[in-house]
Amino acid sequence: MPLALKSLIYEWRRFAPAMVAVAFSGLLVLLQAAVILGIFSLSSQYVTRSSADLWIGYPGVQSIDLGRPVNGRAEVFTWMNPHVKRVEPFLWGTGEWRTRHRGIVNVYIVGVQPGPEAMALSDALTPQERALLGEPDSVLVDVADLHKLETQVGGMAEINGRRVRVAGVTHGLRALGGVNVIASLPTTRRLDPSAGPDGRVAYLLAQVDDPDNAADIARDLNKVGKGRGFEALTGDDFAKRTTVYWLAESGAGVAFVFGSIVAILVAVVITSQTLTAAVAGSLKEYAALRALGFSMRALRRIVMAQSAWVGLAGLAGAALLTALLALAARIGAVPIVLEPVMVLAAAVLVVLTALGSGAMALRRVGQADPAALLL
Repeated sequence: MPLALKSLIYEWRRFAPAMVAVAFSGLLVLLQAAVILGIFSLSSQYVTRSSADLWIGYPGVQSIDLGRPVNGRAEVFTWMNPHVKRVEPFLWGTGEWRTRHRGIVNVYIVGVQPGPEAMALSDALTPQERALLGEPDSVLVDVADLHKLETQVGGMAEINGRRVRVAGVTHGLRALGGVNVIASLPTTRRLDPSAGPDGRVAYLLAQVDDPDNAADIARDLNKVGKGRGFEALTGDDFAKRTTVYWLAESGAGVAFVFGSIVAILVAVVITSQTLTAAVAGSLKEYAALRALGFSMRALRRIVMAQSAWVGLAGLAGAALLTALLALAARIGAVPIVLEPVMVLAAAVLVVLTALGSGAMALRRVGQADPAALLL
């Protein structure tokens, strides 16, 4: 291992392309996963950024944006559970925002209670922003969507033929495949009557006395809700169901796997060719080691040790690049999700790529013949 490291440092120019290839393969795989999960986490952010323990919606709902109005019995049976302490309505509607130059922009109209103690978007809306929703026909849009909607704070707009006022902006509530518009429950019903016909709602948000028992309470409610037109899910389960639905239905999961395979193959080819060239350029040195009594097995171990060091160097480079790009994404409001499991998997993949490339370069070690030193 020391000999491999010393040769690597001395001839770093030979191994630099391999390090760069390994680093960028790990970076590409990790950032692909981070961006894809970040983008599709937008679909579930209304769940993850709310404090509700349970979400009660239509049976089998696959994603929050596919909610259908549930009948009034759902709220009655939810209140009948002794562990439920609070119940809050949540509306999900759609609309067409008319702009001057772009024409029509499709928007999602999210109806929430404007009170400061509301569970919906408790982690996303400040008390001041909620107070703005109390004004009739007032809406909030994300600051990143102002240019798309061709509006500004205090400006007037038209949704589904009705006039609204942009009372303020949110941060980090961008939509997937559209624009999110936050409104109060009455405003949402006026803008999209189909979002809550006959007083019905898309979802009921519930808070229980012990959040650790939310899954058990959801099972109890589902026993009652079976055949009565509603299903209860914990917040975590509903968020996962929404994200998985978008990943599967959009084909992004397949695209990510295909892109990762291509990135790994390119890295393996470049790294193996680089290591093979480095071994070929050092055949006389390997031949000298054989003349000194090194076995072929020892020479192969040197090459594999060099591959391991290349992998570690590439891993360090990938970590630095990932940190810089993650910072740039945060500044640019690009949604990314970097989980420890993802980072660990990418690190293992980088090292395995380097070791596999080294194994492919071992065939040149057999050409290190001490007789070549006499030529």
